[in-house]
Amino acid sequence: MEAMRSLIPLVLLIVSCLAEFNLTQSEGKSSCRASLGGASQSEIHKAFILQLNSDEDCAWTLERPENKSTRIVFSHFQLDPDGSCERENIKVFDGNSTNGSLLGEVCSTSHYVPIFESASKTLTFQVVTDSAKIQRTVFIFYYFFSPGTSIPKCGGYLDTLEGSFTSPNYPKPHPEMAYCVWHIQVEKGYKIKLNFKEIFLEVDEQCRFDFVAVYDGSSTTSGLIGQVCGRVRPTFESSSDSLTVVLSTDYANSYRGFSASYTSIYTETVNTTSLTCSSDKMRAIINKSYLESLRYNEINLKLNDPTCRPKISNVVEFSIPLDGCGTIKKVEDHSITYTNIITFTTFSTSDVITRQKQFQIIVKCEMEYNSTVEMMYITEDDVIQNQSALGKYNTSMALFESESFEKPIQKSPYYVDLNQTLFVQVSLQASDPNLVVFLDTCSASPTPDFASPTYDLIESGCNRDETCEVYPLSGHYGRFHFNAFKFLKSLSSVYLQCKVLICDSGDNQSRCSQGCISRRKRDISSYKWKTDAIIGPIRLKRDRRASANSGFQYQNHGDDTQNQPFNSLHLFSFVVLALNVVIVATVVVRHFVTRRTAYNYQKLQDC
Repeated sequence: MEAMRSLIPLVLLIVSCLAEFNLTQSEGKSSCRASLGGASQSEIHKAFILQLNSDEDCAWTLERPENKSTRIVFSHFQLDPDGSCERENIKVFDGNSTNGSLLGEVCSTSHYVPIFESASKTLTFQVVTDSAKIQRTVFIFYYFFSPGTSIPKCGGYLDTLEGSFTSPNYPKPHPEMAYCVWHIQVEKGYKIKLNFKEIFLEVDEQCRFDFVAVYDGSSTTSGLIGQVCGRVRPTFESSSDSLTVVLSTDYANSYRGFSASYTSIYTETVNTTSLTCSSDKMRAIINKSYLESLRYNEINLKLNDPTCRPKISNVVEFSIPLDGCGTIKKVEDHSITYTNIITFTTFSTSDVITRQKQFQIIVKCEMEYNSTVEMMYITEDDVIQNQSALGKYNTSMALFESESFEKPIQKSPYYVDLNQTLFVQVSLQASDPNLVVFLDTCSASPTPDFASPTYDLIESGCNRDETCEVYPLSGHYGRFHFNAFKFLKSLSSVYLQCKVLICDSGDNQSRCSQGCISRRKRDISSYKWKTDAIIGPIRLKRDRRASANSGFQYQNHGDDTQNQPFNSLHLFSFVVLALNVVIVATVVVRHFVTRRTAYNYQKLQDC
């Protein structure tokens, strides 16, 4: 015990020395922390280079002037190439310390030019290095700008298959401290080829001052393809249907800027022609090489409506709306088909002869079952080629707050009271205005796989539940309401499934026009435009309170039925255990009292 007491002063001395050592280290590392800029200073921009060694932990704070925002650019940085992001990085925070919200993080594996903005009064950036004995370099440029002002023609969105754009003021000198972003988005199936006719920016080996950055995707963090400056004429190609271009300039040496154009390249293989159909359009693709082999020029192709022109890249694409461009709709044998014709306009010097084949492409979409069938055949004199593919109807189902069906309910699961009125809508996304949605069958189930038991709300267009009411046909919407219920001996979750028919509104003999049929007069299996829609779960509010109190939510009705006997067994076990403890305690006490009685101290007799 005495030895332990003698060690206490020694332990206290060691702890004190360690605390002093740590404090000295912390104070030593804070020497590179400083405040840059200030509201009282007239300086609105600054550029500098950081030279950092190993085991650094430095932070700087920028304070913006009144009514300004801060933009900071790390246009060039060299960090430990073998270092991890956890041990070596640059972090930018909103606020006057590293405790503020993180705006972004940069490390050696970052494939973009980091540029951050903040509207807060202060911005803090921190650089942490690992133990590798190498020199690090970070070039930083920051400036303050008025957030309400904009530079004309500085950035934008381009969504055509081909186009062009230039830097602001081109070919005159570009503005100082500009940050412009152009987003290029073309249709699915294409990639983008970007060609700079001219780039004339400040020359620098690392492009630290003025530069153009090109990203392979829809944002400035998608993956850097290239960062260029000086006088160059580069070409870039995306791997997908989107590309992002950034222009960043500093406060000196403004030159002409740049001029760029782009085209689209269809990436999918098309030997001759292809056709796809959706709920609102047909998309016909024709290979330009195929047309050239037939000695046709794509500019002479036309649809039934010649004002609808194709998009031309390395392929010819007709995007044909189902309700326009001369598309013909036909309803027969319980099916709906959409047809259009692509023809080649010939210009012959004679009204009697021609040396070109008659070229015609008939495109046809047929709605079948829970899908869309595409058919295309080409007539070249007596030569016919057939193609087919599959697609799907685009339908969805949602709950709404009221019978106005204006505000859909986004919560999932949706908690309701028993007997609360629920409003349900099935929507068809299609461009054809002459289609109607008919609710043939709607059923409910306590599980999403709709295994037994199930309960029919609507059957053959008829209400099967006393609280259910189906609204009249309303174009692309099928609507009904019913009062909430729960399944007996199951968790209070309800899933809804509706089988939907889509008909032509002008067909008075269609199944949709017949409405409720208590005894089905004819089988609807021949109807080709059927589809299903599912929504859920819907739960009782009291189940939400119970799950919140227990700390978890039930997942299915099987868990609910199993947990009830399990909880009862726990309660019974606890009672039995308590009784056993009481019995054992009683026996021990009695035994102890008996032993005390048997071994009482007796007074010794005097000798």
